[in-house]
Amino acid sequence: MTSLQKYNVAIVGATGAVGEKLLETLDKKQFPINQLLLLSSKRSAGTEIEFQGKTYTVQEAKPESFEGIDIALFSAGGSVSKKLAPEAVKRGAVVIDNTSAYRMDPEVPLVVPEVNATDIQNHKGIIANPNCSTIQMVVALNALKEKYGLSRVVVSTYQAVSGAGNEAIDELREQSKAVLNGQDMECNILPVSGEKEHYPIAFNALPQIDVFQENGYTFEEMKMINETKKILHDETLKVAATCVRLPFFTSHAESVYVEVEEAGLSAADVKEILNSAPGIVLQDDPENQIYPTPLSAEGKSDVFVGRVRKDLDNDKGFHLWIVSDNLLKGAAWNSVQIAESTVQNNWLQK
Repeated sequence: MTSLQKYNVAIVGATGAVGEKLLETLDKKQFPINQLLLLSSKRSAGTEIEFQGKTYTVQEAKPESFEGIDIALFSAGGSVSKKLAPEAVKRGAVVIDNTSAYRMDPEVPLVVPEVNATDIQNHKGIIANPNCSTIQMVVALNALKEKYGLSRVVVSTYQAVSGAGNEAIDELREQSKAVLNGQDMECNILPVSGEKEHYPIAFNALPQIDVFQENGYTFEEMKMINETKKILHDETLKVAATCVRLPFFTSHAESVYVEVEEAGLSAADVKEILNSAPGIVLQDDPENQIYPTPLSAEGKSDVFVGRVRKDLDNDKGFHLWIVSDNLLKGAAWNSVQIAESTVQNNWLQK
């Protein structure tokens, strides 16, 4: 990205898993930074971080921290965003929030740039970054919706532990060592750190991501359902989700069943559309066992799609396998893409 103008940028949650990836992404994309401010909780303040040859000391995030900031990238939990995002906006910053705090607020655009970048121009100071598992799915869904229409989506996810933060990564590592050494496992984080029950993730699968809602779905599943409809501007779209945490570190995978509105299509038709869509890499060659995996997607910013099949019983049904790095396209990369679209289109002003 090239720009004559440079911007004062703050990262809230700079010491976390997504904060680390935000810094890497800003560097890789050569985002035009004038001044960089790294913020965190009081506990992590004082940490030193290297960025582009300079050492930055992380400061405690406070309302006054945002004086003079143009763009504030938030990834420090919903409660922090609820408390500090309005304070940043008051002081003139545009907030790009990577938590669930504002995603379903009707006044806040929920954006995946390949899908609905123009929604950014309606912001009132806050732009929401969707849930990681939603982002990768809607990139593929939108391509199909625009060409063939879309009526139904059923998704089962296979999500990496990094989606639950660095502590979950450490827990998987320590539990795996314990099992292999014949020792007892300690369980303190997953499936949800704040819940009363914790279960091992090593060599296991946990069909709970986030807390259960009254309807029996988890909050993660409801995020996928509601966010998909909002991003695609289609409240009539039927969406169902089952979200599962698996014992690997990075990248989410999804098995997605979709029903399009147009009849008589082949898997080849669907592959052709996906292959030409922005942000998608089609990896689909069954004869040579070519398909995306969490490991093959790690460290890459694209959404990878494979295993495209036509349903055997429904002429309008198709099955997809979608994989993407949850810390990049699912979080940091998408956030910086939003920032790029905002400045490139002169949408920074509220």
